[in-house]
Amino acid sequence: MTEWHFYEPRAGHGLAHDPLNAIVAPRPIGWIGSVSQDGVANLAPYSFFNLVNYTPPLIAFSSMGWKDSVANIAATGAFTWNLATRDLAEAMNASAASVSPAVDEFALAGIETAPSRLIAPPRVAASPASFECRLTQLIRLETKEGRELDQWLVIGEAVGIHIDRAMLEDGVYQTARARPILRGGGPADYFEIGEDALFRMRRPG
Repeated sequence: MTEWHFYEPRAGHGLAHDPLNAIVAPRPIGWIGSVSQDGVANLAPYSFFNLVNYTPPLIAFSSMGWKDSVANIAATGAFTWNLATRDLAEAMNASAASVSPAVDEFALAGIETAPSRLIAPPRVAASPASFECRLTQLIRLETKEGRELDQWLVIGEAVGIHIDRAMLEDGVYQTARARPILRGGGPADYFEIGEDALFRMRRPG
């Protein structure tokens, strides 16, 4: 028989490390580029991130606290998402540093920028896929009792999508070819997607 560890989150998990983000894992990384009203570029990774709609394409990330990315997007209504890959992992990690809003994390992490076509925030030049996004909703999250949290859900519509043509084969984007990385649980766990992880299933009906 299975032996279960059960806990109620409000009472604590009783383990050496909170298992929640290790269970819901690995998670894609929201590597978000933005620009302040004063023109300072910002780049930061978020592990609470995903695609949430096809048509129109909507992506969402959640920020623990009113951070520079959220403030910039609230003020300007635009941001970029940049695919984090194994080759860019260390630069992505460097862009996570807690620094003053006056600091440009692209420059801090030594990341070359590429201009967007439709919005002001730049892209990560070396990223094989990037989205240019317009803000659609900015939502403050709440508990089941309606208590407001210092947690902010940002949803944006991808109005422009850049793809390195080397990632395409016969018109199909090859997910593993980019070597995307994903966030695991624990303080330092990441996973890389490779061809050896691929299996296929057709949806029924």
